[in-house]
Amino acid sequence: MAGGVSLTKGGNVSLTKEAPNLTAVTVGLGWQARSTTGADFDLDASALMTGPQGKVLSDQHFVFFNNLKSPDGTVEHLGDELVGGSGVGADQDEEEVKVDLANMSPDVQKIVFPVSIYDADSRQQNFGQVTGAYIRIINQADGRELARYDLTEDASTETAMVFGELYRHGGEWKFRAIGQGYASGLRGIALDYGVNV
Repeated sequence: MAGGVSLTKGGNVSLTKEAPNLTAVTVGLGWQARSTTGADFDLDASALMTGPQGKVLSDQHFVFFNNLKSPDGTVEHLGDELVGGSGVGADQDEEEVKVDLANMSPDVQKIVFPVSIYDADSRQQNFGQVTGAYIRIINQADGRELARYDLTEDASTETAMVFGELYRHGGEWKFRAIGQGYASGLRGIALDYGVNV
């Protein structure tokens, strides 16, 4: 099965054009952790549903391992330690988030996908010890990969990183590759997007 559009940092693609009848996607996130500290490496994906001001609609619109579903159910985190892959030869996604675009509230302008290292500071871990990280967007209807972004930059001090975002633009849903690291961890990202942490 042909892969989707491969993006570089900052690039974007119209998912609506790639799949004209698109109603729902699965966001797959993957990585390989080389633990050099002896401690387990636990990376967690999350999703922030933001409005026109770029802030979360509410604290409940921050979907992560302690809040696996948005209030309206349109964004659902499938949980930690996912056994990945749907179909033969599929990537072994570490974590997946299901997004129902068709029923998404018009208030939601953007869904941002950070990945953070759990307990990074005490374990002395950072994204410089992570290789092969990627985010990909899969059409739920047929399992086809629409877009993919392989993160390549060296983030040797950051403990969290925004991989990419889904956003509305002129009646279309688009995906942008971001790859922005945060030394302040998931807390720093959440604060940036208006979550009360």
